[in-house]
Amino acid sequence: MAARRSQEQRSEASIERALNAALELFSTQGFRATTMRQIADRAALSVGNIYHHFPDKEAIYDRLIERYWERLLDPANELNEIFARADFPDDLEELAAAIERTVEANKEHILLIYLDVIEFRGEHVRAFYDGMSERFERTYGPRFAERRAAGEFGDVDPMLAVMVATRWLFYFYTVEKCFGVPMHFGMTPKQAVDGFIQLVRHGLASPTSEAPPAPIPNERRSAQARPAARKRSRTARGGKK
Repeated sequence: MAARRSQEQRSEASIERALNAALELFSTQGFRATTMRQIADRAALSVGNIYHHFPDKEAIYDRLIERYWERLLDPANELNEIFARADFPDDLEELAAAIERTVEANKEHILLIYLDVIEFRGEHVRAFYDGMSERFERTYGPRFAERRAAGEFGDVDPMLAVMVATRWLFYFYTVEKCFGVPMHFGMTPKQAVDGFIQLVRHGLASPTSEAPPAPIPNERRSAQARPAARKRSRTARGGKK
């Protein structure tokens, strides 16, 4: 029994080393440019050992993508705990901080998504995004319905807003941390994120702004102009009728 556990532990360690090596290579030089020999060398394993655990290179790539989705969908993930409370948009600052930490902790896995778009036309990641709206609906739908009935949102669609906010924050921190382009909005990350949060919460319109007066139809405009014209005429004649 002890020997069996020891063998299982060695296998698990080999799998982990192979996955970590492949993740580093895929995220830096691409999928097709990476060979099984390179993965084996980076993991300090034999090529035969790699093939013992994975039938081919794409199986390794699949597992790496699956691992990232598992992390994102884990109910214990801090992002999912924030989503479950459905306090949007009051929790936008907390959401932004959690997404920043998520991107920082998963930079190489996130690069695999862009790699998938380039080399596989999104074959491995399509299902995750196809189901995104349904996941948000399950998480936010009941609570948003209550809050909308209470008049909290007016004509604004809160589901669209929370999805846009979440994707924008992921995009923003991906460019900052994965693509290595700091201040790509021409301001510090805090300034950009704070500005985005204000935009989501309050929009662009000034709260004190009023709609311009409606144009007066031609016939009404002519009727209103006649008394004013008579008044100007009397003033010009010294007030005489």
